[in-house]
Amino acid sequence: MDDDILRKALVKLLRGGGAHATFDDTVTGFAPKLLGLKPAGSPHTPWQLMEHLRIAQRDILEFMRDAKHVSPPFPSGYWPETSAPPDPRAWDSSITAFKDDLREMQQLVHDTSQDLSRPLLHANGETLLSQTLLLATHNSYHIGQLIGVRRALEKWVEFMPYEKR
Repeated sequence: MDDDILRKALVKLLRGGGAHATFDDTVTGFAPKLLGLKPAGSPHTPWQLMEHLRIAQRDILEFMRDAKHVSPPFPSGYWPETSAPPDPRAWDSSITAFKDDLREMQQLVHDTSQDLSRPLLHANGETLLSQTLLLATHNSYHIGQLIGVRRALEKWVEFMPYEKR
């Protein structure tokens, strides 16, 4: 497979869209009063899911870039301690940090000086390709959970117009 085609496909997968909901469409306009609520049957609040997405993505990105990176303890270090944001700006700050890290990951994947299939020396055979796929599937899964929680909390029937898919 052509390396450029693969890189473009991976960046598209990280961005979302197509069969995957985009992060922006999922978090835009989320009512602040709902961020700390847990709908019946859900193990997490919107805030917990947002922070988990941010923390896990940052960990994967740092793992890729820094052989000396130490991951948070699993699983407690990957989830916030509170059900709701600690202050009114925390939700937006978490979204901004997530988007910044996602952009950095996309740049790393798009950088042709990075070999997608070369095993990382510090990573037990993991590669940029394997970690990109891990990040994309992890984000997709939890963005889907966030959509489910939002729908339950808002009685959300349609989260995104068909034309935006």
